[in-house]
Amino acid sequence: MSLSPDLSGRTALVTGSAKRVGRELLLRIADCGADVAVHYNESDAAAEATAAEARECGVDAVTVGADVTDLGAVESMFDAVESELGPVDVLVNNVGDFDARHWTEIEWESWRNVVETTFYGTVLCSRRALPDMCESGWGRIVNVGFADSDRMHAHPVNFPYFVAKTGVLMFTRMAAADTQDDGVTVNAVSPFAVENTVSDVSSFPRGRAAGFDDVAAPTLFFLSDAAEYISGENVAVDGGRLPER
Repeated sequence: MSLSPDLSGRTALVTGSAKRVGRELLLRIADCGADVAVHYNESDAAAEATAAEARECGVDAVTVGADVTDLGAVESMFDAVESELGPVDVLVNNVGDFDARHWTEIEWESWRNVVETTFYGTVLCSRRALPDMCESGWGRIVNVGFADSDRMHAHPVNFPYFVAKTGVLMFTRMAAADTQDDGVTVNAVSPFAVENTVSDVSSFPRGRAAGFDDVAAPTLFFLSDAAEYISGENVAVDGGRLPER
């Protein structure tokens, strides 16, 4: 069994894949042979560019725009992917937002946006994808978490994001248990900061943030046959750092 999965004949949807981490994950999945759907909300030009690059891997690629916090929009997005590429076999829930202010300074609309995009978006997309995966007897969901979320680390800055990502990890465990006999796995990959961060990385392990390859490696492992008996797990991609107390 290869740790670099052969996804030929599969269809993958990566939310928030027009740019940054989502884009890199989608391109690596395309390189494994899957036809891919590039999801965006407002970045349509970037999504088209990502799809064009994915096609260079010899696969089909489409772009789909949707607000993943809207049930109807999620339904329409999946319908569009299915009509172009077929049922979604691989779902990577990457989309999410954050607000790096003190929790008392964040307006309620921003609170709602962070929680709804990060947590509700993951739940809505997974709920739409899982019935077809279970019926076919094969499916892979990877949720992008946050490294400190499994430690219940509470910090007053960016607090709604931490809450939402903790919810993502709880959902990962629940969905894995609920599909344990259906040929489906649900796992999470949780970076702390990735190479496009604006943070000072001098105090990070190895003096750097996680690279895109560091995040892609466990993601592709979870999609591989080698991980078919692993579900409900979370891999922190943080170099072994300990959260500040």
